[in-house]
Amino acid sequence: MADKKNAVQLPQPTAAEVEFAQQLVERAKADGVSLVGPGGLLAGITRTVLESALDAELDAHLDEVGVDEATGRRINIRNGHGAKTVQTEVGPVRIQVPRDRAGSFTPRIVPKHVRRLDGFNEAILSLYAKGLTTGEISAHLADVYDADVSRELISRVTDSVVDEMEAWRQRPLDRVYPVVFIDALVMKIRQGQVANRPVYVVVGISLDGERDVLGMWAGTGGEGAKQWAGYLTELRNRGVEDVFMVCSDGLMGMTDAIEQVWPQAVHQQCVVHLVRASLRYTNRKDWQKITPALREIYTAPTIAAAEARFEAFAAEFGDQYPAVIRLWRTSWPQFVPFLDYDHEVRKVLYTTNIIESLNARFRQAARRRGHFPTEQAAMKVLYLVVQQKRRGGGSITGRVYGWAKALNALILAYGDRITI
Repeated sequence: MADKKNAVQLPQPTAAEVEFAQQLVERAKADGVSLVGPGGLLAGITRTVLESALDAELDAHLDEVGVDEATGRRINIRNGHGAKTVQTEVGPVRIQVPRDRAGSFTPRIVPKHVRRLDGFNEAILSLYAKGLTTGEISAHLADVYDADVSRELISRVTDSVVDEMEAWRQRPLDRVYPVVFIDALVMKIRQGQVANRPVYVVVGISLDGERDVLGMWAGTGGEGAKQWAGYLTELRNRGVEDVFMVCSDGLMGMTDAIEQVWPQAVHQQCVVHLVRASLRYTNRKDWQKITPALREIYTAPTIAAAEARFEAFAAEFGDQYPAVIRLWRTSWPQFVPFLDYDHEVRKVLYTTNIIESLNARFRQAARRRGHFPTEQAAMKVLYLVVQQKRRGGGSITGRVYGWAKALNALILAYGDRITI
């Protein structure tokens, strides 16, 4: 009982950090690398970090005590070290605890009489979860902790998530998803030589309002209906029998693919993508006129009103920007479906915060690495980004704000297809 009472609770690690620590230990056992136990790598890193933290604490304590004004000397000074063994999750660690001459130093990292520390190894293994490359991790451990960890070992450890990633990509899904978002980002992947490869991501919102990444695929470029039908069929085979609306940009063959897999689903053109594409065809100096005019179209109360506003837009800008008018006319059948719904459903369909936030994190992780040696390496990083939980919210998965109002509107539209 005394041990539990005196145990130090360090900041709780994220799920990704805990997972990585477990994978590191398991991989080390398979490779015969000593990571845990006396003299192991993690014990050495733990000792270095603890001793550095204790030294910093003592320095702060001595500074706080101050200097004797009469003599100009410190009131309290260091007085050597005392050895102490603490039990950690990586095994027993022998550390040198600094002492002060006055005996007034009370450390907080490793308090007096405490000989057990919880959760330390997971906390110091957060580097990988934060998106550092194997080389950066190796250099960081060498510079900060004076620990020699090879890039090869780190790479072998991270490879241990591949099986789990594949199981995640094949996991069963819900029967019904009211809304599914599809988007793509470009990553640099080596295929003999470094090339830009599209990576397609599908995010779904369940009937409970929970958002989740349903699938990710690395494409080869130029995907048509057949390719996309294969991706969506994979989702159907994993349990997705019905989708009400699929939101995407102008990906080639998407409408045909949706009709093959989910005949009752509606293909909704992503409004944000449509507006962005329109602005690419126009001069920046005209954006202050064009943007409000386009907003009048996609916020119209009815389809008829949207058509009238679009014709007015075409009359004003058609001669100057015919490509924009052609873009909207081509996209019109996929643009108008969400205008049939009330404000609450429109907010869910119009907003791209869900997919945009995910892609922003993907791009951040990709930029740190420049390019990936293999397709598997790229997908592994994206998987870990999806799995990483953020403290204080902002995680990829989670409940959609205000979903109850949207669900009520969807029930009115698709009541016969909803089972709760």
